[in-house]
Amino acid sequence: MLRQKRVAAIHDISGFGKCSLTVALPIISATGVECAVVPTAVLSTHTGGFEGFTYRDLTEDIAPIAYHWQSLSLHFDAIYTGFLGSFEQIDIVSKVFDQLRAKDTLIIADPAMADNGELYKIFPKTFPQEMKKLCAKADVIVPNMTEAALMLGEEYQAGPYTKEYIEGLLKRLSDMGPSQIVLTGVHFDDAQLGAATYDKNSDKINYLLANRIDGYYHGTGDVFASVLVGALMNDKDLDTATQIAVDFTVKSIAWTKEAKTDVRFGVNFEASIPSLIQALDLK
Repeated sequence: MLRQKRVAAIHDISGFGKCSLTVALPIISATGVECAVVPTAVLSTHTGGFEGFTYRDLTEDIAPIAYHWQSLSLHFDAIYTGFLGSFEQIDIVSKVFDQLRAKDTLIIADPAMADNGELYKIFPKTFPQEMKKLCAKADVIVPNMTEAALMLGEEYQAGPYTKEYIEGLLKRLSDMGPSQIVLTGVHFDDAQLGAATYDKNSDKINYLLANRIDGYYHGTGDVFASVLVGALMNDKDLDTATQIAVDFTVKSIAWTKEAKTDVRFGVNFEASIPSLIQALDLK
């Protein structure tokens, strides 16, 4: 029997509103990969459009969880991080990388901190430079266009973009340290939207796009990155994994738009799980 791969997902968890761990755990599990979780905070709902949500910070629990796992000699094929709510959490997670990383562990960081040209309001302006330090220790990073510009200390540019601009951005991001970049929110016109990939070792750039669906849906970045992680753990190359993630995310948005679901609730990724299993050739 083949050894089941294991991912450690370090994210917050919202009781309602599909994002972070409530997305990562089911999606990665559906790809046949074990998903161990480190919750960094517990919320009643996510913060995007909901009022009066509850919040419990779990910063003090992150390091003890990692030490316990280390004492059990657990092996992780990947460590996958998303939204981190403070400088302290970034510092702790950076140390967790060192604790739990084996020679064959893939570190995948989604620097979830900004969108639509703006840093999330809870963060100070210096936050992107701390997130940059964490991303420097990753093998793969998955920023959107806003996060990329902020980490590079550059002014955000709204699209459509030119290939020259995207390619320059990808290479400047790789100069931070990671060997593979998946840049989301890439578009060259108003008809298509998707991601650009860059592999530093092969110096290869590719574009994986799909037809744009109008509207803004919460949690799609987490859906995309979680599918990417699951596909990479199923030995798909970077471009194939990214295309699978693009297609899955678009399909999930389409389900949600057709149902006229409140966009705050997140996208119906559950209905798209069979197509993900098929795309990964899982039996």
